[in-house]
Amino acid sequence: MKTDRERLYLEAAAQLYRLEEADYGRRKLAYTQAMAKVQAQFPDDPEANVFYALALISTTDPHDKTYAQSKNALTLLQKVLDQIPDHPGVAHYIIHASDNPDLASQGLAAARAYAHIAPAVPHALHMPSHIFIRLGLWEDAAASNLAAYLAAKDYAKLNFPGKVWDQELHFMDYLMYAYLQDGQNSKAETLWKEADKIKKTHPENSTSAYALAAIPARYFIERHAWKEAAKLSLQPSDFPWDQFGWCEAITQFARGLGAARSGDLQQAQISEVRLGVLRDAATAENNAYAADQIEIQRLAVAAWIALADHREQEAEALLHNAADLEDITEKDNVTPGPILPAREMLGDLFLELHRPEAAAEAYRSSLQKSPKRLYGQQGLRLAEQQLPVQTQ
Repeated sequence: MKTDRERLYLEAAAQLYRLEEADYGRRKLAYTQAMAKVQAQFPDDPEANVFYALALISTTDPHDKTYAQSKNALTLLQKVLDQIPDHPGVAHYIIHASDNPDLASQGLAAARAYAHIAPAVPHALHMPSHIFIRLGLWEDAAASNLAAYLAAKDYAKLNFPGKVWDQELHFMDYLMYAYLQDGQNSKAETLWKEADKIKKTHPENSTSAYALAAIPARYFIERHAWKEAAKLSLQPSDFPWDQFGWCEAITQFARGLGAARSGDLQQAQISEVRLGVLRDAATAENNAYAADQIEIQRLAVAAWIALADHREQEAEALLHNAADLEDITEKDNVTPGPILPAREMLGDLFLELHRPEAAAEAYRSSLQKSPKRLYGQQGLRLAEQQLPVQTQ
């Protein structure tokens, strides 16, 4: 005989496996609603609070800038953390719930505790960096991901000999981001060379694809090495890139932006067209999030093409559109952040147009969302140096 508690848990879990509902997103929503009933009937059950909080996090609308579900999840998780301070799931989920610009500071205590709660788990070593990056704590972020990367390498040697685990790549991407923001270019170069040697991954999934594309793109784009970025290609060449259009788009963005900013407009236009094709494919697959991310990249490449072609007003409008679209979406967990924030690029554009006041405003806005980014701060200082004395 099942208890009421057991019956409600089983009914909730069943929502995730309804064969008649093909759409996973709708199954997750149904599960979330069912877990709400479990939590309402058993409000003092720690696992009911934890699983309902996780369901809320997993169904958060990336366009909701009130972060209502994340805040609700944090309230539930904090209640459990007060009872069970070393609960690894709670610390993990608090980090996910706080992984946005407005709530990141609320996840800092959990971030600092989590690696000590589960020190042998590579993912637990990595997770604190989601918060460290949100707050611009680059040394902490680098240390977190270096520890995770080394632990993941050891795990992969035992379990996937001759292949690189997708989690290794994930940690490498976050580590690359932290190194670049901290000005550790020598370490970033070493990491890029390590990634460039990779031939086989396990598994060949979107996590692997994203990092394989993002690591070299970040290394060249963040340092404004435009000519080198324009020469990037999809590597390894035998990876099934045709299955991961959003990830291919990263390389096309780097190639297009690098080409536009180094004067190769023909190559830039080829990349812009390809980005449009990839955006349309994502739309056809009902992947609105990926379509939006690719469109942000396409608009940015188009803007720099327009500027190089002396169409200044069009360039500004295109980058404004890219920045506005980026502002209303939230990043996916697979990435530490955009390859280059659109509003930061808008600041760069205004500097090119000798409009320091507009540039400073764009950089400040970008830094509010992504604190302490190296080139955002450098751009802001340069813009402020060019301001008339009375406006500084």
